[in-house]
Amino acid sequence: MKMKPAEICMVLLCLSVLTFGVIGGPQTCPANLESDCNDSGEWKGEFFPEIPKIKYEGPSSKNPLAFKWFNAEEVILGKKMKDWFRFSVAFWHTFRGTGADPFGAPTKSWPWEDGTNSLAMAKRRMRANFEFIDKLGVDLWCFHDRDIAPDGKTLEESNANLDEVVALAKELQGSKVHPLWGTAQLFMHPRYMHGGATSSELGVYAYAAAQVKKAIEVTHYLGGENYVFWGGREGYQSLLNTDMGRELDHMARFLEAAVAYKKKIGFNGTMLIEPKPQEPTKHQYDWDAATSANFLRKYGLIGEFKLNIECNHATLSGHSCHHEVETARLNGILGNIDANTGDPQVGWDTDEFLTDIGEATKVMLSVVKNGGLAPGGFNFDAKLRRESTDVEDLFIAHISGMDTLARGLRNVAKIIEDGSLNELVRERYSSFDSEIGALIEAGKADFEFLEKKAIEWGEPKVPSAKQELAEMIFQSAL
Repeated sequence: MKMKPAEICMVLLCLSVLTFGVIGGPQTCPANLESDCNDSGEWKGEFFPEIPKIKYEGPSSKNPLAFKWFNAEEVILGKKMKDWFRFSVAFWHTFRGTGADPFGAPTKSWPWEDGTNSLAMAKRRMRANFEFIDKLGVDLWCFHDRDIAPDGKTLEESNANLDEVVALAKELQGSKVHPLWGTAQLFMHPRYMHGGATSSELGVYAYAAAQVKKAIEVTHYLGGENYVFWGGREGYQSLLNTDMGRELDHMARFLEAAVAYKKKIGFNGTMLIEPKPQEPTKHQYDWDAATSANFLRKYGLIGEFKLNIECNHATLSGHSCHHEVETARLNGILGNIDANTGDPQVGWDTDEFLTDIGEATKVMLSVVKNGGLAPGGFNFDAKLRRESTDVEDLFIAHISGMDTLARGLRNVAKIIEDGSLNELVRERYSSFDSEIGALIEAGKADFEFLEKKAIEWGEPKVPSAKQELAEMIFQSAL
């Protein structure tokens, strides 16, 4: 059928409008490798097009993509919930986690991944990171230098790669988002097989120093509030071939130099040490909170560092997370918490999201006593289970972890309001509220004086600790 000139003009006009709508409208197709509208590693579309912004819907909600207990603006014990927690997304687990374990190959392949560790891919992940952060509703993130940018053939090339990705991160995070902390990855590359700060090779020590120098600069540039040292290979496999004293001295000198450099460039962030007993190294020098505190005191660093307590690391050291957090608090060095947990039936660091409400409540008891964690926070150093392979699982896991800790805080508020547990503890130590108890606690009661009192009083009566009652009161709050 032959069209009239007027009809042809109308068709062309409609096509023009449709074309403008396609080209000039917002990019909404998913940023995956199979998408027809994806033609470069700089794709700026949505990575999570089917995930809405996560909102608080309350305990009765059945929506897996909504908060049931974490209500960011709600005030609990004098602070907004978001200020008690300061939640952070861990880049390495959320965007570099593959599902691999010591016994199996990777199980996850996110739609935006192309199987490379190129700069283009690094930028693509960074865009995904900030979309995830925005939809989850948090404003903090954490990173290792080599997780966000590929290692180069030389230190100069590695630094250039990092600079390029960090420039994009700076642009994407804007004024609202910034790192809770940054760190250098000194454990994966073969050069660090004997450690970094504790390596027996001078060249490795120097390389590690250069890498940390750059990571501190980058953290500062991005507005990071803390900088973490995790000594994954700072330790020994056997004392038969190890000069422990010399290695500990070297590590102290390394940390001293880091403190000096952060002050030189005007970085006011807190320096954090993350204790871990073993894995990958058989015996790491920052075994637990008490060991780390002792190391810091010995070398005069106690005023320069705090601790980043990881719950799964506490388990591996034979402690509970509550014990490690409380130990750090009592030593005045509780700085940050890596919110994860381990499986009691698995003997290695599984980095699971914390979903045990009882454990979360105990941790929050210490955090509340500490007055919070700022400038630290709760970083989700946790990964999806190997069998969880859907993109939405990334959100569900974080929502579950945030809700668990939020329930813990709410439980602490109930415990404090009830007062029974505090009264039980106060009553247990009430004998030290006496005049003589006060002398002991002031350091004014010597052994001769106490011997006279012991003779005068005779055999002491020892009351019950009321352990079961304490557990009953605690459980009733859950």
